[in-house]
Amino acid sequence: MTIEQTLLGAVVSCVERLYGPLEGVELQLQKTRKEFVGDYTLVVFPLLRRSRKSPDATASEIGEALVAECPFVKATNTIKGFLNIELKADFWLEQFGAMVAADNYGFAPANGKTVMVEYSSPNTNKPLHLGHIRNNLLGYSVSQILEACGYKVIKANLVNDRGIHICKSMLAWQLYGGGETPESSGMKGDHLVGKYYVEFDKHYKAEVKALVEGGMDEEEAKKEAPIMKQARTMLQQWEAHDPEVYALWEKMNGWVYEGFDATYKAMGVGFDKVYYESQTYLLGKDIVAEGLDKGVFYRRPDGSVWIDLTGDGLDEKLLLRGDGTSVYMTQDLGTAMSRHNENNLDGIIYVVGNEQNYHFQVLKLVLKKLGHEWSDNIFHLSYGMVELPEGKMKSREGTVVDADDLIDDMVATAREMSAELGKLDGLSAEEQDEICRMVGLGALKYFILKVDPKKTMLFNPRESIDFNGNTGPFIQYTYARIRSVLRKAAEAGVTEGVAEGLQLIGEEIELVKYLADFPATVLQAGATYSPSVIGAYVYDLAKMYNSYYHDHSILREENEQVRAFRVVLSRLVSEVIGRGMALMGIAVPERM
Repeated sequence: MTIEQTLLGAVVSCVERLYGPLEGVELQLQKTRKEFVGDYTLVVFPLLRRSRKSPDATASEIGEALVAECPFVKATNTIKGFLNIELKADFWLEQFGAMVAADNYGFAPANGKTVMVEYSSPNTNKPLHLGHIRNNLLGYSVSQILEACGYKVIKANLVNDRGIHICKSMLAWQLYGGGETPESSGMKGDHLVGKYYVEFDKHYKAEVKALVEGGMDEEEAKKEAPIMKQARTMLQQWEAHDPEVYALWEKMNGWVYEGFDATYKAMGVGFDKVYYESQTYLLGKDIVAEGLDKGVFYRRPDGSVWIDLTGDGLDEKLLLRGDGTSVYMTQDLGTAMSRHNENNLDGIIYVVGNEQNYHFQVLKLVLKKLGHEWSDNIFHLSYGMVELPEGKMKSREGTVVDADDLIDDMVATAREMSAELGKLDGLSAEEQDEICRMVGLGALKYFILKVDPKKTMLFNPRESIDFNGNTGPFIQYTYARIRSVLRKAAEAGVTEGVAEGLQLIGEEIELVKYLADFPATVLQAGATYSPSVIGAYVYDLAKMYNSYYHDHSILREENEQVRAFRVVLSRLVSEVIGRGMALMGIAVPERM
């Protein structure tokens, strides 16, 4: 039970004794604003009809009852109908003891519910880029947070391994590759395939330009360009399982998968299940037949199947082409159904950019109209794009920020800046490599995840690596500093403990109060699918501890009981920082 729940129970008991049963009236406790004295504030306006008194009189009456009846309430004060409640210092000391004794403090027990988080979903015609990094970091972090909230989480990846875009890379390699392989070129497989995606676009544009100069309309030229027609033919051959085309597809996709796996490992993300569009794109046709039988869908004269959503403020949506081939919506209906049935899911969370908002709105609505009430538990975690100071990225033109290059650059920059500040002094080469990778990746992950997912963000690599300010390296350095204090305490034989009746100073009470917020913060992050909530909490905790560390001695404190408390306080702060950073997929170094 959280502190808020404990206090709310005491408040409800007092209110019902004073004014009778609440009968559906919900009382609201919130953190007291910093400019007022108190820990929690009760809004009394919903109680005025029962109390038949003014807001101030009602608040004062409840406050007097709380002080008299609740042993952990120190005092109350009333400000314009708001009751500010201050808790006793020994209550916070008792709470701290419970935090220290708790296993995996801050994380909730299993709740028996299973959710699937789908993220990454790359195309196999190019390497992962900066946009994919935000997607993967967000999906992985949300998965970690939901596990900490008690859910069983299935991390899923749907790889887009078929379609015209895949055939473009395959055809360009056939035409211009000369048998080049990852081994012969020294390139990662995904980079090699991406090279030929760009190569296709270059030749395609040249052909379109030549046709237009010859007098053809541009739109017609785009359709009639020989290389595009060849790509369409290759797609038809793939769908017909032409042995030669299929073998080429398997070979080139194999190169890409090896490259993706290396990038995922470098990013520190992973999956429990990997699905492939080549295996799922035919799913959903039975659902279309079901919708036709129920009259939810209708067939047009050309044989195509549609649903009319104009009555719901949307439009008419194609579900099956006239030639019987599937569209993305057909596939997503089928995969949603099969995943739900296969895993008995309580929820599906799709981590997909905000350009797909409409698609997921339609997906949920179509499933609902087919009678699948569980569609209410589908959530589209829509996130904004990542932009650079010089503008947007374009894959076809080869102007993306490659994920592998960015990770390498972040680690190199971390090494440069750490060396300049003397943070690598006295460490072995192996320790230096490990810390530079931790700091570089920590900077990247924190910079991206501290931003609300819904917002478009501007990424500036050098800003993210700073040992001061709201950055990953600042928090990592704070953690390493605390661990150094703990090592010195152990070497000096300093015991850890919480003596009964110990008088805490103001900064210690504030740290304990903030540590007490960690479980609720994790739950809030899980409810909103927002790692930025965790980021803000961990940063504020690190700031508070640094200020405390600056102003108060820990190991040189003469009072043995105070010293023992300050060491155990430091330990819990480090553990909470470590757990919070782990929820964002960020490792923290033991020394720095």
